[in-house]
Amino acid sequence: MRYPPVSILKQTNMLFVRSFLVLFLSCMTITINLCFSSNPSSLRTLSVDGHFSFDEVHHAAKDFGNRFQLLPLAVLYPKSVSDIATTIRHIWQMGPDSELTVAARGHSHSLQGQAQAHQGVVINMESLQVHKMHVYSGNYPYVDASGGELWIDILRECLKYGLAPKSWTDYLHLTVGGTLSNAGVSGQAFRHGPQISNVNQLEVVTGKGEVLNCSEKQNSDLFHGVLGGLGQFGIITRARISLEPAPDKVKWIRVLYSDFTTFATDQERLIGAESTFDYIEGFVIINRTSLLNNWRSSFDPQDPVQASQFQSDGRTLYCLELAKYFNRDRIDALNEEVGNLLSQLRYMASTLFLTEVSYLEFLDRVHVSEVKLRSKGLWEVPHPWLNLLIPKTKINDFADEVFGNILTDTSNGPILIYPVNKSKWDNRTSAVLPEEDIFYLVAFLNSAMPSSMGTDGLEHILTQNKRILEFCETARLGMKQYLPHYNTQGEWRAHFGPRWEVFAQRKSTYDPLAILAPGQRIFQKGISFS
Repeated sequence: MRYPPVSILKQTNMLFVRSFLVLFLSCMTITINLCFSSNPSSLRTLSVDGHFSFDEVHHAAKDFGNRFQLLPLAVLYPKSVSDIATTIRHIWQMGPDSELTVAARGHSHSLQGQAQAHQGVVINMESLQVHKMHVYSGNYPYVDASGGELWIDILRECLKYGLAPKSWTDYLHLTVGGTLSNAGVSGQAFRHGPQISNVNQLEVVTGKGEVLNCSEKQNSDLFHGVLGGLGQFGIITRARISLEPAPDKVKWIRVLYSDFTTFATDQERLIGAESTFDYIEGFVIINRTSLLNNWRSSFDPQDPVQASQFQSDGRTLYCLELAKYFNRDRIDALNEEVGNLLSQLRYMASTLFLTEVSYLEFLDRVHVSEVKLRSKGLWEVPHPWLNLLIPKTKINDFADEVFGNILTDTSNGPILIYPVNKSKWDNRTSAVLPEEDIFYLVAFLNSAMPSSMGTDGLEHILTQNKRILEFCETARLGMKQYLPHYNTQGEWRAHFGPRWEVFAQRKSTYDPLAILAPGQRIFQKGISFS
């Protein structure tokens, strides 16, 4: 047998060693780059007007839902819009191999970790004070406000000019960017539409770090996409919000029904009438015998004798909450108008309660409850909320099953139920609605007691929520979730239905690396979503 010469063996060994070293160094480079992509050192070098925090980040892994805790790598406290754009542009330029993502955090009222970013960057929007609030009181009044501004502060500033935004949420200690990324709904929505129907312009930082102004006429696709877009296409840094003259006072009314169909029919009549109340909401009272006694502290019964004799007897009751806005010089005409409107309703006569408060008191009424709950240590508990949009033709089927079979013994928080007009919503936005012209918002605003294994415990409430969702699907109600939460892209596709392609295309255009709002769990960075 002949062996190859020694010189050839040496050359072969040298080639092998060189190849191995090249491969080894290449692997080391990739590993270093991957480590670098999630390393805070790259963020420390950024020049920003505000600052990053890399140590005090635990608060950004918590929200109002109090169920998800996803720890970020860093929290940015921006002083300027440029800070936000610089940070996102830096992460964008790092490319798809970087695992860094970005979440905008307002007043942390999200429910399922939507404003969190696991090992990413959370932007504290409330520190963004670059946009001084500006109220324009001309023929078409508006207010320019930062995306991190609280609605309660906008209201206070606008009232100085005798003005106020047209549409609200029931809780005002939320940021502009947060509610506009969802919709912003309450008892005025039947008339003015949601908050996203009352915005004239936006300033947005996209997932590429671009700062763009948008409106109906400028960058209109981004404008409509961001409104109700769940933070997927850009971070709202400024909004121009439409205003109207603000009233002085509010006539605030509550009446009770024992029959759901009558309750729903009266609500639908009111939201369709030309002359009607300014605010219309309903809620469900399950086995709450002390409710009327609680109301007496702030509401006067129209007939005290009848009201004192009323007994709920453990029945499920339905409360219609109404408000009529007025100025002090119109009190006589207001009382006559309210009387005429109430005469058309079929509530239980002994349950008419009313009061008068200022416009600010009425709009900020939920904050009073918050203060009480905080004083008792009952605010920062899990909040397994469930918010649904139910078509009008299915609302009786929904009520029969949910209030007749699923929720019968107790309630762990307010249950809102009221109709809105689809015609007041812009179908070009990203908000997803049922098919019918009138649909109901049904909101189960539950609070769970920590460590409880009973009916007020988290597991019991989650089980009830699951039963409600399963019924909606089995009965094919055509329900859509508001403040939606899903775990898979398949479920999100089903949620958006035929609108998914537009939604995915907008994501590809404005945030192609899926950097923004990872807590929504719609798109995953580095995975194709087209």
